[in-house]
Amino acid sequence: MQTYERETTVDSPFEEVWTFNSRITGLEAVTPDWMHLRVERVIGPDGEPDPDVLEAGSEVALSIRPFGVGPRQHWTSEITARKREDGSAYFRDEMVHGPFDHWEHTHTFHADGDRTVLRDRVEYKLPLGGLGDAVAPVSKIGFEAMFRARHRLAKARLE
Repeated sequence: MQTYERETTVDSPFEEVWTFNSRITGLEAVTPDWMHLRVERVIGPDGEPDPDVLEAGSEVALSIRPFGVGPRQHWTSEITARKREDGSAYFRDEMVHGPFDHWEHTHTFHADGDRTVLRDRVEYKLPLGGLGDAVAPVSKIGFEAMFRARHRLAKARLE
């Protein structure tokens, strides 16, 4: 299993950062254009479409076409955990269908005075067994580009 982590401090209050990241519009805002993201559907834990907040049990179906090359890659994730305490919060999404053999992404937020520390941690396994394991170190280049862009977009939107 591979792990990728990235942490950024945003000059914005915790409540604002948490609220922004609790909605599908937050995901859309921090996904770089070169990913060609399309949100196909969002279903809340109660089965209702397009919930205001992505609570535990929500399902998100999306597709991407990085750099506009090749066929669209379809991906479905479920929000499997969501917890908020005084000054800190997290939620976790897990891929239930998509291009990885395993994908678990934990988004963590901590208040730091008037700023917020946001952290992404992804545990993943590439497909193709041993071949996927062999190219896993190279995959970190793609992760770094994607998450660097996501954190930069989050800062631009929230600061």
